Amino acid sequence: MKKKRLSILFALLLTTGLVLGACGSKDGGKEKGTDSGKGGDKESFSVAMVTDVGGVDDKSFNQSAWTGIKEFGKENGMEKGDGGFDYLQSKSDADYVSNLNALARRNFDLIFGIGYKLAEPIEEIADQRKNVHFGLVDSVVEKDNVVSIMFKEQESSFLAGVAAALETKTKNVGFVGGMESDVIKRFEAGFRAGVASVDPSIKVQINYTGAFDKADLGKSAANQMYSNGADIIFHASGATGNGVFAEAKERKQKDPNANVWVIGVDSDQYDEGTVKVDGKDYNVTLTSALKRVDLAVKDIATKSMNGEFPGGTTVTYGLADGGVELAHTGNHLSEATLTAVNEWKEKIINGEVTPPGTQDEMKKFLKDLGVK
Repeated sequence: MKKKRLSILFALLLTTGLVLGACGSKDGGKEKGTDSGKGGDKESFSVAMVTDVGGVDDKSFNQSAWTGIKEFGKENGMEKGDGGFDYLQSKSDADYVSNLNALARRNFDLIFGIGYKLAEPIEEIADQRKNVHFGLVDSVVEKDNVVSIMFKEQESSFLAGVAAALETKTKNVGFVGGMESDVIKRFEAGFRAGVASVDPSIKVQINYTGAFDKADLGKSAANQMYSNGADIIFHASGATGNGVFAEAKERKQKDPNANVWVIGVDSDQYDEGTVKVDGKDYNVTLTSALKRVDLAVKDIATKSMNGEFPGGTTVTYGLADGGVELAHTGNHLSEATLTAVNEWKEKIINGEVTPPGTQDEMKKFLKDLGVK
């Protein structure tokens, strides 16, 4: 099957720029960023990132960020390493502070922390390294040399829920989360709301594995869900989700007619679903809820390089500006489903529907639909 490429969207976003929503901090945030520290020198600008424990090759969140940084480097004639672009991988939470410090000592102008677990480490290091710009993905740190980068994950997850509800044959779907956090809860809330908006009677199984780097836990969770009647599982669990794919592919290998699907997350995980059975290619990726971390880091890096670093603000990306999206790669969604997904997408962008982003909002949303 040929992949549908998002080249038109990419070109539009990279040409016109993303519409940035400064949703601010708890007290409303700041309207304008503070261009403290470095930046503004295109010839000497450098950028790097610190991964969370999922690793740079998690086929999801961290990998998307690294892809964006590599593309930014290539577009600006930079090379990997000091004075260009680079990353440090964190094997445990204890590595965050030391990795951030190491990159700061290597004089990188802009350093990204990928994931909410880097919030406290960045808050600590940002005070010590006031001349360095930091970008934090998925959490908020209110400092002049830090820009906080957030996403409306509930919007793309809502569309994933709509797709799952329209494609399920068993009226039984699943959600596998990594560690319980505000971010992953947004994925769950949006997904469950999208499913219920199509059919409130569909069962949604929920399993939080407690980790983003344990494929065996993802596989075990998927095995239980498929065994309990689910035919589609949406995962928001980083590298743990590799185990969800492994379980689905294993079942497909045993029975090519098995109706088992996975909805990927963050990156387009179509390739992760490829499986060969008796010489024939199959794919178990129904779609993916895209979270364009790649575009976000490129956008912030460009601003920083141009002396327009939005320090002290929170920048939020959603459906309206292409920051989140639902992938169509593989043509696995029916035309009727695609039509419905696009209709719901327009309702969200136009403000007719507001997907829930918290547990309380989700409970009210589901209650209004008659879901117990």
